[in-house]
Amino acid sequence: MECRRNSMSRFRDRAGFTLIEIMVVIVILGLLAALVVPKLIGRTEEAKKTQSRVQIKHIEQALELFKLDNGFFPGTDQGLEALVRLPEGGRIPKNYRKGGYLDRVPKDPWGNPYVYISPGTHGDYDISSYGADGVAGGEGEDADVNSWDEQ
Repeated sequence: MECRRNSMSRFRDRAGFTLIEIMVVIVILGLLAALVVPKLIGRTEEAKKTQSRVQIKHIEQALELFKLDNGFFPGTDQGLEALVRLPEGGRIPKNYRKGGYLDRVPKDPWGNPYVYISPGTHGDYDISSYGADGVAGGEGEDADVNSWDEQ
């Protein structure tokens, strides 16, 4: 019985972590955070550009369906809203799909509207996101994302 008490009391004394063990774990977690966090932070702009490219592709698909039904693309004056509701001005489509082609026109990942021009200078239409600054041109996070650019 005495032997059992000694082993239980030794186990109770050793059951927790020492301050040094806790400090080592904190240092290791800090080092991992210092290595991982900067890589994740730098990826947000890249993710926004990728999201913009995906949204442009989705809009292009809706435009192709519009053209299939009606034989032409919406004009610049009608804009991308022609994919949501029947346009009232310009060339009125005869076979407009009930419910439209999109449920809403998305904003780009920076909260700006997409720029739509039809006929475009690079094809039947041009769709652009002007990046973080919302102005044509720019570099880095302000760089434009265009429907005609190679992905």
